[in-house]
Amino acid sequence: MIQVCLNGARGADDGAVVPLSPAALADAAAEAVAAGATDIHVHPKTPCGQDSLSPRVLAPTLEEIRARVRVPVGVTTGAWAEPDPGARLERVLSWTVLPDHASVNWHEPGAEEVAAALLERGVAVEAGIWSGTDGAARFAASPLGPRVLRVLAEVTDTSADTAEQSAHALLADLGPAFGRPVLLHGEDGSAWPVLRLAGRLGLATRIGLEDTLVLPDGERAASNGHLVAEGLRQYRQARRTALGERE
Repeated sequence: MIQVCLNGARGADDGAVVPLSPAALADAAAEAVAAGATDIHVHPKTPCGQDSLSPRVLAPTLEEIRARVRVPVGVTTGAWAEPDPGARLERVLSWTVLPDHASVNWHEPGAEEVAAALLERGVAVEAGIWSGTDGAARFAASPLGPRVLRVLAEVTDTSADTAEQSAHALLADLGPAFGRPVLLHGEDGSAWPVLRLAGRLGLATRIGLEDTLVLPDGERAASNGHLVAEGLRQYRQARRTALGERE
């Protein structure tokens, strides 16, 4: 499975290729799915480009994307979009159109409550476990662990030189992860090395303008679809190499 992360916290300053409006996100989602993406992660934005958990922002974004694609669509519940844990929970409970899944960063205050509310509403949970945080330890002790859809193992180390080392350390911290599927990915300088490592390990991964703006050779990516197409090529090549080495 390769997930496309369409925009993340990026905004207009990151270039015109980063989709922000519901219509632009729908176009980007359709192109990425045509390129091979099988799942979508999106940060719904206000008209001024800020991440939002408001139902008035979430609903049109989900509706526009679903009018164009037939793959699962997930959203963020990141604390940066609503710093107060109680207000974040209220936002989730107020959603009028529900995503297929939502990511919950386990190191953030209120994560357990947000995840429980999502599950109660029938929204699958992606457990975001970031390197460099206590997220893995918190998740290991969580009664909700066996109920999550998958674990997003997020390598926050942005150095290409140390990305694989950081990824292996994060996976070790995660341990069995309640037997849930793991999606491994990096960001910026670590995006491509970690994607190739996911290929070698046979893990799900993701790529998109949230994680990186450039291709492996440093060239600016033209779109999310461009990144997905190259990501699949890199992933498959890494997978073939790993399988060949084992034979």
